[in-house]
Amino acid sequence: METLDRQGSVGVPAVRRTGRAAWWMHVLLACGVLMQGGIAAHAQSIPPRQLLEVVDFGPPVVSPDGRQVAFRVEQASIERNSYDSAWYVQAMDGGQPPRRVADGGVPLRDAAGVAAPVAASWSPDGRWLYYTALLDGRVDVWRAAADGSRAEPLTRDAADVRGYVLDADGRRLLYRVGATREAVAEAEQLEYDRGIRIDGDVPIGQGLFRAINIEGRWATQRYAGMWFGRAPLLADAPDRWKVVDLASLQVRDARAAERPPVPPAIADLDAALPRPWALVAEPDGGRLAMLTRSAPPPGFRHGLDSTLTMLPGTKARQPVPCTASACVGKALGAPQWRPQSDEVVFTVTDPLQGLAQSIHRWHVRTGVVHPVVTVRGTIGGGRAGGPCGISAHAMACVIAEPDRPPRLERIDLQSGRREVLFDPNAALAHALSAVAPAELLRWESADGQTYTGQFLPAHAIDGAPPPLFVTYYNCGGFLRGGVGDEWPLASLAEQGIAALCINDPPGYVFDAVQRYGRGVAGVTAAVAQLASAGRIDPARVGMGGLSFGSEVALWAAIQTDGLAAVSVTSPTVEPNYYLFNTLRGDAFFEEVQNAWGLGAPDETPERWRLLSPAYQVERIQAPVLFQMPEQEYLYALGVSLPLIRQGRADLYVFPNETHQKFQPRHKLAAYERNLDWFRFWLQGHEDAHPSKVGQYARWREMRAGLAGAEPEGGTR
Repeated sequence: METLDRQGSVGVPAVRRTGRAAWWMHVLLACGVLMQGGIAAHAQSIPPRQLLEVVDFGPPVVSPDGRQVAFRVEQASIERNSYDSAWYVQAMDGGQPPRRVADGGVPLRDAAGVAAPVAASWSPDGRWLYYTALLDGRVDVWRAAADGSRAEPLTRDAADVRGYVLDADGRRLLYRVGATREAVAEAEQLEYDRGIRIDGDVPIGQGLFRAINIEGRWATQRYAGMWFGRAPLLADAPDRWKVVDLASLQVRDARAAERPPVPPAIADLDAALPRPWALVAEPDGGRLAMLTRSAPPPGFRHGLDSTLTMLPGTKARQPVPCTASACVGKALGAPQWRPQSDEVVFTVTDPLQGLAQSIHRWHVRTGVVHPVVTVRGTIGGGRAGGPCGISAHAMACVIAEPDRPPRLERIDLQSGRREVLFDPNAALAHALSAVAPAELLRWESADGQTYTGQFLPAHAIDGAPPPLFVTYYNCGGFLRGGVGDEWPLASLAEQGIAALCINDPPGYVFDAVQRYGRGVAGVTAAVAQLASAGRIDPARVGMGGLSFGSEVALWAAIQTDGLAAVSVTSPTVEPNYYLFNTLRGDAFFEEVQNAWGLGAPDETPERWRLLSPAYQVERIQAPVLFQMPEQEYLYALGVSLPLIRQGRADLYVFPNETHQKFQPRHKLAAYERNLDWFRFWLQGHEDAHPSKVGQYARWREMRAGLAGAEPEGGTR
């Protein structure tokens, strides 16, 4: 196995820290409750709570003159089971700590539980910051003075704001709304009183009345798109545009001629052009930057790389491609126009370097591409996504590395010089470097497929190699708890269980058997090679994952006997899942056919018996912990209930949760139970806390049943 040493950027200038260490503590103290979790823990301890309380960034936005950057940070609050968020403004030269300018409100989330990116807009003179915020149960447009002197709502509308546009001269703000909050509540109550008619839009298998938190309120949901898409009632109400005069703060309905022009869209392009998956218009110009996927190889849904092109305008028919080596055969993303230039800035993600990212700039007239910077992890607009902030001379980017939590950096576009602007997670970064540093691993399976992963080693105890926990799917950015954020990897490593996060190789494989098999082959090869190097005990391997990671974990439990314990949080394909979605129509059935090759259970019975764990329960010999969201647990009962009856599983359901859990108390409970679960099965360890007596009694009984013996006392 090839092991790459931990290192910073290769071939680019090192990060330059500001020489103002004294103001870091001032920053942490000034930020108040937001920063408490970042400095509280001992340097040699990484409890799950500290991973949960990482301070996350939203997309940074650079002011028009390039001198300031605005960004929002958020942090979980266990006590309130919510999130604290705030807007900050900081000078791009890093000379002063960030200045808090406004409350960020309750972070909005999509239907899968993922935080939605919220970017701000600067006034042309750089005096004001405009943003949307959910405060007091309503989504309004707010503005905050960049000097922190005041913040005020601009809309106070009866409906939640869906979006806004600031006039180029900064004198007017146009915003759009849909149905009023009162109308939505009345529609929900009317259904409650008269009964909810079940049709293809109703998400069967979850609470039907105000069961999930959308836009800060408990709302009734309807399907919106495929898989996890949900929307509140009356979400299809048409947009109504309104105008705010920013001098008088008077609001009126917008006239048709005042509505902002619609940005260029894919539908506006010549029909003969390939359909791009990313389209970015030049600010104050007519040119377009596009990313188009290459043709998919046989057996794959999409191409494995992208082509970057420039289109002179929406009616043009001859795109100009980027033909430099940095653009060809690469996973490109996040195109942006560099202000006051002919350059497009873009990222490259390298699957052979563990999804490490780099930034490049392409001159669309000369065709020359210049590398700017390379990092060990992700570089962009923060955990919720979005691009870096950009000016003519520099970018403000959120950098997150496998063992280094998010921080804000300034990156010079000419020299690539990096400067840390704000690092609220510095204490945790220091602890991780001492306790759980990550190693990039690269290896091959028996059939020659290359894999990468991030490995957090654990120390051997009494000379014996430690056990191993594996999670599978995507390991970009700060590891934390893997995809879905439920397995505290650093805490596991600190407690003597080595942790490995494996990246699924590029490309979505059409055939589900091959898709799952590719995942299991990567896990099997990694375990074998780590064991041959004496770094882990192959007899004590656990595995967990969310979504596709859950599917691969259960597939590994079915197809191999190499797992000592499993933990999943998402359903796999089961007859219940098919049944509950029967009314959704042809689009759903076509997607199930494409993704798994399945028709109805009575139409394709052999395929169901091959793919669905519900038909292979007896082959799952490892104990399984199910920690499921209420929105999805019914889909998994075909597997979970038989295993529970046979004494081989434990099931916990988290109320009012979506595909990815987001309530801080639920996240912490999942973290801690996963730590307990794998320490019990892989180390024989039990936490002596009185609240866990019942938990361990059940698990001891399960262990005795699996061993064919009477329950015995636990170990300490």
